[in-house]
Order: sequence, then structure tokens, then C-alpha cells
Amino acid sequence: MVAATTTTTTTATKAKSASKAGANANPKQKTQMHRRSRTGCYTCRLRRKKCDEGTPMCTACKHLGLNCEYKRPMWWSNNDMRRTKKDEIKMIIKRKKLSEKSTHTHTTHTIQTSVGSPPGLSHSLPTSATFSDPLDRARSASIDSHFGFNFNSPQSSHEFGTFTPGMHPEFMFSPYSPYEIDVKTERQMFINDIPTLRESTTSTFSTYATPPPPGTVLGQFPLEGEWTEQVYSERRESLREETLNVNFFDFSHGPSTASRQVAIELDEGDQRLLDHFIQFVLPTIFPILESNQHGSVSSDLILPALQNNKGYLHCCLSIAAQHYKAAMGLQGDEIDGDIMRHRYATISALCDALNKDENHQQILEAALGLIFFQCGVGRFDDSLPDIPWHQHFLAVVSLVQKLDLPRIVSDPTEPLTQTPFNMTLTAWIDILGATMQGCAPTFAHTYREKHLSPTNPSLGLRELMGCEDRVMYLISEIACLEALKKDGMDDITLCQHVHVLGDQIGLTEMGEGAPVLPFNANGSLSPKQLTKNITAAFRLAARIYLCSLVPGFSPAQTSCVGLVEKLTSVLQHIPSGPSANGFDRSLSWVYLIGGSVSQPTSSFRAFFEDRVAQLGDLAHFGSFGRVACLLREVWLQNDALSQQPQQPAASSSSGKSSSPQEAPQPPQRQQQFIHWRDVMHMKGWDYLLI
Repeated sequence: MVAATTTTTTTATKAKSASKAGANANPKQKTQMHRRSRTGCYTCRLRRKKCDEGTPMCTACKHLGLNCEYKRPMWWSNNDMRRTKKDEIKMIIKRKKLSEKSTHTHTTHTIQTSVGSPPGLSHSLPTSATFSDPLDRARSASIDSHFGFNFNSPQSSHEFGTFTPGMHPEFMFSPYSPYEIDVKTERQMFINDIPTLRESTTSTFSTYATPPPPGTVLGQFPLEGEWTEQVYSERRESLREETLNVNFFDFSHGPSTASRQVAIELDEGDQRLLDHFIQFVLPTIFPILESNQHGSVSSDLILPALQNNKGYLHCCLSIAAQHYKAAMGLQGDEIDGDIMRHRYATISALCDALNKDENHQQILEAALGLIFFQCGVGRFDDSLPDIPWHQHFLAVVSLVQKLDLPRIVSDPTEPLTQTPFNMTLTAWIDILGATMQGCAPTFAHTYREKHLSPTNPSLGLRELMGCEDRVMYLISEIACLEALKKDGMDDITLCQHVHVLGDQIGLTEMGEGAPVLPFNANGSLSPKQLTKNITAAFRLAARIYLCSLVPGFSPAQTSCVGLVEKLTSVLQHIPSGPSANGFDRSLSWVYLIGGSVSQPTSSFRAFFEDRVAQLGDLAHFGSFGRVACLLREVWLQNDALSQQPQQPAASSSSGKSSSPQEAPQPPQRQQQFIHWRDVMHMKGWDYLLI
């Protein structure tokens, strides 16, 4: 009788400094996996160097005489072959250096640097108290309906450029500590209860190289590829610019620690799913939060939950199987069985906990994972049975109320030192999910109170997803207005509310300049500027959403066309592509709202297709893939509808002209466009597109 035991240990380490991280890495025991933020040729990825992505060869490979490979080579998937390839490259570089030494003077530098601690949170979001500010502001120009309201933001004289992946070097280093995730798998075989063969393997998922710690005197380095005083000076400027609070959220797992050990016993098949989740899914879950608080997604949220929450673990394994199926294009009973097995185990664990009325935080965590993680995996035509997201959200609402989170985040007498993460994620799903169904958000009253609060308006939506809280609160109000319109609100009252909300959106623009690419002088990503650009995109999408409620709205109206063009210009300032510095998949709702009213001649459509092409395979699944499919169907039907001759709904049968004394009445024409929500209903799609 033979029995095998498998134990998995996962370690997340936030390195205090680059030198410490380097000292802990043992090449004989660990295999460093490239992080998804790497772009460029595979040779530069292996060397962990920046690549300018030149064609047919990048500058680094051309200068060093290396083989520049953009297509995934065979050696990339094998750890031993990768180490051998790295040794070969080192020898080539060494010979190149020795050759240059005979004809050139070897230049070295000793760099001594000192960097102070990053500043604390020194800014706050504008509150409703600023609404009475007497600063001049340009009034928005808007939908040219017969009501004559103006909601279109003023056209900037700034010429917008187009972002391309090669314009900026990749993220060189973060203002926060890097981290590693070590997945250690131990296997031991027993024969008749006697231990025999024991195997231990460790896979390391680590971030890119970091600069030396403060006060370090570096040795003699050649000029190429090493630190210079200029680069370090730029980093100090970057740290002064970024003022995001790294301890903003309460993840309900206790204080953040430098190291977390996660021991999970899994069979071999589930171990592969866990490895896939950590390597490929985890880095894509909260890209905005990860850019703000480097490493906290894994060390403070995901890994502790995997260990302590059985339902959450099964949820993540199911999501990993879905992602693996979609990414690899697999079909078969085995992978479908893995998806359904873990999906059923997740729901069973939630039902058991709900029946016992205990572990509310853990149930809420797993329920939110079932909803939100689906937005990143799976294809639009996935036919496996599943519970709709809004039914899962009913359980979320019940749990949020049991935990009294709405009162906790709004009570002015109990100021919070940290915002409950689960309430922030619930709010994001609640607000945008309401726009999916054309109803009011469940916690709209809480958002309204936060919006009007002069002291504590933030719920962490900017830190989590990139859009300023006040804009999200206004989107909640627009969803409430749409629900009232469906309930029969008269046109005059409706337009008055539209007018007020248009003015409120304009107030969030005060003091905002034209968007610029979110990169510092040294090429590193600026999270602060990134959130400004994302907020601007959501603000314009909110304007389009608001204007669509005005009676007589048509996407062909001049002001709507102008809004879509402005949105396209703003989106050009948000990095694209499949790397960690690409954020298109975080803007699915924005693309849906703007794209659904774009005309055949609009630059938005060509821009969107270009972004889809830049994403590659990532563009085909998750919310972004579903939005792409939905938009193409909307365009197909609306373009066909626009080519049909439009007839007035009612016409005079006598053929006589109207009396001169009669006021001219605009012809009542048939609806000239099909709403994206109607297309979803026709197709039987029930998506959460956020």
C-alpha cells in the first residue's frame, strides 16, 4: 500500500531593500519567474534589463551581440535551460567587456546615495465643502437636445498625444518595497507507513530588480545598465510627488507583516491550479491598488485569505481553472470538472457558514471573490452553469449589513484609521453593478452621505480602482435618476435633476489640468497621475451616461460625438498593453459607456480595436473581452439601423402645411439607436462589466 502526502508552503516576503532581497535569493534553490510587468525581448527579460523593443533587434542585444528573441523561445519554459542560457549570455557579455577593455578605458563610478523616507499622506480629496469655491470654472457644453442643457466639459487647448508601449521605459522601481512569493512544495512517499523518498521544490515569483538601500556605497560598476546619480535623484523626486497612504485599507487579516507563511495541503492537480493562480491571476486582480501599494494585494489580502478561508481558497482555485481554460483555449471534461468542483465547494462553504450565522467577514470575502474575480477570467460564451452575479450580491448585501459596515464608514463620531477593504470593494460593485441593471445602488444613501461629508468623503475607491470617490458617488446618483425615470418621473423634473447632476460633475473638474502620460522623469509609473487620468475617463463616461437619460437623446448629436472624442483623447493617456503598466482591463465600464454611443466615423472605434490588439490574448476574456464582444454587436445593430430611412411616428394625412400661427413642433421620430442593455437582453447575457 502506497500513500503520498503533499504539503504546500507559500511565503510572501516584502524585502526591506534590494540588497536584502538579493542576498536571500539562492539560484540553486529558487527559480526567478519574470513578473508580468516585464515587456520587451526575452533576452532582456532573462537579464532583468530594460528593453527599448527595437526591431528587428533591441539596442541592448544589438550592442552586446546577443540573439534578440521576441517570440517565446523553448528555453523560457524550462528552469534548467533558462539558467544555462543565462550563463551563456553572461559569458558573451564578459567576452564583449574584455574586448572593449583593450581599446577603451574602463570607466567606473562610485555612487553614494541617501534617500529619505517617503512622505506621509499630505493631500486629501476635494470634498463637497469646496463646491462653493468662487473660482471661475468653464461651464460644460452638452447634449444638444431641445432642452438646451450643457454638460460637455470645456475643450482643452492642450494637444493630446498618443501613447505607445515603446514611448517610455518600463517601471524601473517602485516607491514601495518589492516582494517575493515563494511556493514550496514538499512530497514524501510512504510504503507500508515507512517514509521513503522525500522531494522538495521551491518556485519564486519575485518583482523586478530594485535600487540599493539608502546609504549604500556601490562598488565599481560600468556605465551601462547600472545606477547613476541622475537616476537616483529622479527617484527622490518621484517619492516626494507620490503621497499615497500605504496603510489605507483594513484587510481584516491583522496588521501587515514582512513575511507570511501559508501552509496548504493540496493534491497535485489542485497544486497546479494554485501555482497558476499565484503566477498568472493574482497579479491581474487589483492593478491600481498594486501600483499604489506594491505587494499588499498578495501579502495582506490574497495569501492570508487562502490559508484562513476555505471558501475563498476554493473560489480562487475555480477562478484559476477558468483562467487556465480561457488562456490555453482548452476544451474538455477534466478542466470543466475542476471549475465546477471548486465552484460547488465554494458555494457549499458559503451556505454552511450562512446557516451557522458565523464567520461573516470570511463569507463576505469569498462572496466578493465569486463576483469580482469573474470579471477577470472566462470567455463571453462560457456555457458552464453558474449563479448570476447579482444573486451572489444579495448575500453580500446581507453580510455587509450584519457587519454594520455602512454605518462604520459614515459615522462622523467614529473616525476610521483604516477603511474596511470589503466595504470599498462592495461599493465599487454596487455602483457600477446598478448601471448594469438600470436600478439604484443598494447603498446609495451611504454614498450620498459620504459625498456631502465635509470631513470624511473618501471610501477608498480611488486607492482601490483609480477613480476619485466623488465621481463614483455621482455615478450612483445618475443610476438612481435612471431608476426614477423608469418609474415614471416626468420629463421636466427629470431634466431638472440632469441639470443639477451635470453641474455637480463640473465641480469635480475644478483645479484639474489637461491629462498627461502618468510617468515620472525616470520612466517609472506615477500612481498619482494615473488616478487623475482614470478619474477623467470615468468623469466623461458619467457625462455620457447622464446625457443618455435626457428625452430625445441620440448618439449622433454633436455634443455626444464631442464627448466620445474627448473620452478617446483621455484614454490615450492611460497606458495600454498586457504588462503590469497596462490598465485597459480596469476600464471596461468606461469603454462600454463611451463605445456604445460611438458613431461609425468616430475615432473611438479604431482606438478601441488598437487597444484590443495591444492586449493580445488578454483581450478575449474577462470583462474586457465581454465588453469587446458586446460593443461589436451594438455597433453592428446600430449601424444597420442608422442606414434605414427614418419615418416620423405621426404625419399629416391632408398634406396641408401647418398654420403660420402654430408653433413649429419637432418631428417625433422612431428610436434611432439600440441601447447596449437591450442587446444584452436579446443575447441572454447577464454580465457584470466592471
